[in-house]
Amino acid sequence: MNLMAKAFLGAILLGAFPTAQAELAWEQTQVELHPKPGDAEAIANFKFQNKGDKPVKITAVRTSCGCTAAASKKDDLAPGEKGEITATFKFGGRTGVQQKTITVETDDAAQPSTNLLLKAVIAQPVEIQPVLLYWESGEALKPKTIKFKANKDVSITKVDVTSSTPEFTSKVEKGSAPGEYNITVVPKDTSHPANATLTIKSDLPQPYYATARITPPAAVTDR
Repeated sequence: MNLMAKAFLGAILLGAFPTAQAELAWEQTQVELHPKPGDAEAIANFKFQNKGDKPVKITAVRTSCGCTAAASKKDDLAPGEKGEITATFKFGGRTGVQQKTITVETDDAAQPSTNLLLKAVIAQPVEIQPVLLYWESGEALKPKTIKFKANKDVSITKVDVTSSTPEFTSKVEKGSAPGEYNITVVPKDTSHPANATLTIKSDLPQPYYATARITPPAAVTDR
């Protein structure tokens, strides 16, 4: 048999016995979630199937930040078997559009890793105005007010405020509209600089923060 005939026969044999190939086919690699106001986390499920003809092993599942946890329900998948990656993103006070990446690594040389995207559009459940109260050095000890107001579809029935330092006192009163509260803050002394973080807690799972500050005296410039 000459060389050309051997090559032709080899091609036929390769076509008759195709190379085993593993492949995870994903239903979707991007999920967009719109959690309800007041939710503390969002959960995305990424489903897939081993459509290859040999087993696939998931060797690692990594996330882009510590606020997101992800895991596979099963690491070893036989041909034809289905699986799922569950990703949980804890908001921790974040709002707006948030994007988190989940990287799935496998022992499949043809598809060693896949990047999944969890996108969460988080509505701001409350409005806080202003987030900074300040008094000038020597200013009268007059109270100043922060308005804490629940947005649409958010129910708030209680608000408590604590100061990180005893330099400021606070008082909470209900406003004129449902879900609206007035937080009155007063410094004890404005003769020296001071700074405090005001922690605002309500029915919502996450706290909110504002700042109270007494500015130092203006520097005197020699002329």
